Amino acid sequence: MYLLGYDIGSSSVKACIVEAESGKVISQDFYPKTEMRIFSENFGWAEQDPESWWINLKLANESVLEQSKILAEDIKAIGISWQMHGLVLVNKFKKVLRPAIIWCDSRAVSYGEKAFKIIGKEKCLSHLLNSPGNFTASKLAWVKDHEPEVYKQIYKFMLPGDYIAMKLTNDITITLEGLSEGIFWDFKNNCISEDVFSYFGFDRNLVPDIRPIFGTQGIVSSGAAKELGLKEGTPISYRAGDQPNNALSLNVFNPNEIASTAGTSGVIYGVLDKINYDPLSRVNTFAHVNHCEKEKVRLGVLLCINGTGILNSWIKNNITFGLSYDDINKLASQSIIGSRGISIVPFGNGAERILENKDIRSSIHGINFNLHSQSDIIRAAQEGIVFSFQYGMEIMEGIGINIQSIRAGNANMFLSPVFRQTLASISGVPVELYNTNGSVGAAKGAGLGAKIYNDTQEAFANLERIAVINPEIVKKNQYQEAYEKWKNCF
Repeated sequence: MYLLGYDIGSSSVKACIVEAESGKVISQDFYPKTEMRIFSENFGWAEQDPESWWINLKLANESVLEQSKILAEDIKAIGISWQMHGLVLVNKFKKVLRPAIIWCDSRAVSYGEKAFKIIGKEKCLSHLLNSPGNFTASKLAWVKDHEPEVYKQIYKFMLPGDYIAMKLTNDITITLEGLSEGIFWDFKNNCISEDVFSYFGFDRNLVPDIRPIFGTQGIVSSGAAKELGLKEGTPISYRAGDQPNNALSLNVFNPNEIASTAGTSGVIYGVLDKINYDPLSRVNTFAHVNHCEKEKVRLGVLLCINGTGILNSWIKNNITFGLSYDDINKLASQSIIGSRGISIVPFGNGAERILENKDIRSSIHGINFNLHSQSDIIRAAQEGIVFSFQYGMEIMEGIGINIQSIRAGNANMFLSPVFRQTLASISGVPVELYNTNGSVGAAKGAGLGAKIYNDTQEAFANLERIAVINPEIVKKNQYQEAYEKWKNCF
């Protein structure tokens, strides 16, 4: 018995087949092998063609089926994870009307800010748990205002994972978690937000049918089965945004448990068991995958740093001129705590939420041409990303999350000894690394949704912890001094 997981990222689409009983990954792959193209016609814009997600899903799916040699009928459930906060629009024929506006697009910031003022700060925060900010609802408002002919043709709006579910099932549906991350959900009244729809003038008919996060959301259609080599009728039984799903993949379901990623974006994600929010909306509160409205409050508090992967990539291409990331991490280790006085502010990829949606750009401080080397600049970049994490974690602690440890997959920037040791030491808590990823999490989520697993304990019984990185207590003052210097740079 096997489970299939898809993870729809902005860089690539991953697929994974997991043996349900053992939890063992049978095969996994991703496409494209170079990063997926992001279109940016204007400053602050970021768009992708949804069809490219489907094309790359088919390639990744073909690869994992070929590697595993399993029969299609042995796949018992499918799960989907996706890049959060995107906007996909289709007409009544289920044809995409315009490129998807993805998570790192900042064109709608002013729409969210105006809505926050007019709906009212207190009402937004107590009902939506966030400012409308630069999330999906504000992006839809931008389309309504700037592309009225497109808006008139909209049959339904979706998030990226909903689009993939539509391609698989031929049904257009959404989940509470998706509505929550799009800022369409009223947590006080447990319903679609009347305030948001009324203020922006959205038609309620644009909302797809709501499906549970865990449970049958639809079945693979005959057309999709032929395209993918899957069995018609296979259930899609789990769907969640990439950060709630990353938390699930790390077995993070309970209050004060923390998950992190540091790939395209850098994220700290903590679970809260009460309705709360940051009054300045610098970190954002959404429904976690196991949120059950009034029965069991489980909210995910999300700290997101846009300028993570792009800074690491910029260093690779412009400072090390194409060295491998492994070699870059080795160079970072040749510098010392505090990077010999260099500080890098990593906010160079559009508006940052922890800065109240300000776009202050990236900056490099303290370079001495007689002293500093390539390794100091590399380390300063990695420290700058970690320090932005710490800056956000201090906000999270202020709304009631008591951070005891940080769990992460052994991937991306967590492969860097400097990065993970700096994170453990400045936060003062252990960093635990696990052998998992988003597509594995989506597969396990599908197993929970299809009731192949009785509970999360059974689903994650074989989750492999690779390493624990403990804080360097004796060097605490050095890390703190570097952090304080960094904070004074913006």
